[in-house]
Amino acid sequence: MSVKAIVISLFCLLISFAALASSNQVILVMGDSLSAEYGLPRGTGWVKLLEEQLLKQGSPWTVFNASISGETSSGGLIRLPNLLNQKKPGIVLLELGANDALRGLSVKETEKNLRKMIQLSKKSGAKVLLFGIQIPPNYGQEYTKQFKEVYAKLASQEDVELLPFFMAGVASNPSLFQADNIHPNDKAQYQLYKNVWGAMAPYQSILKSNPAN
Repeated sequence: MSVKAIVISLFCLLISFAALASSNQVILVMGDSLSAEYGLPRGTGWVKLLEEQLLKQGSPWTVFNASISGETSSGGLIRLPNLLNQKKPGIVLLELGANDALRGLSVKETEKNLRKMIQLSKKSGAKVLLFGIQIPPNYGQEYTKQFKEVYAKLASQEDVELLPFFMAGVASNPSLFQADNIHPNDKAQYQLYKNVWGAMAPYQSILKSNPAN
């Protein structure tokens, strides 16, 4: 690597840390019922398990769960600017799109909304972890394929971290779902938490320290 390239890399790194320093040590969760404890006893969802893990390791970071059952990407996009302004998160966990698919909404519209949310989050100084969502094949092979591909495409083009499939280890196990066969039950929450925590590996050094110091 040339000296110029090294200087540029260091400059970019400094800018990244400066952005985090201007933000709060808050992880903002933007999700739907999968993250809003739908049908679960309060305090048993994967978001709560994430909070407990941060406390366990003595992290100064906190979690603000802005997830709403039934939320779509368009609804999340409407709410996001105020949340970014109020909470000034350092990290945004973006788990949306499932309800778009359930309503048969345009994949292009979902992609546009998620892209805008990613861009707004990055512009505010936050890092983004995008949750990959997949839908059952009964929605049509082509639609299912296009929907799945949106997440990897966005992560690559917008240069953000990706959790390839949020429901990995859960989707194929009927015993981990509530009676509606749509929403994960309390037994599934630890697996969902593990999926998220594993995808947050790039942030571990940040979570253990105070970026303002």
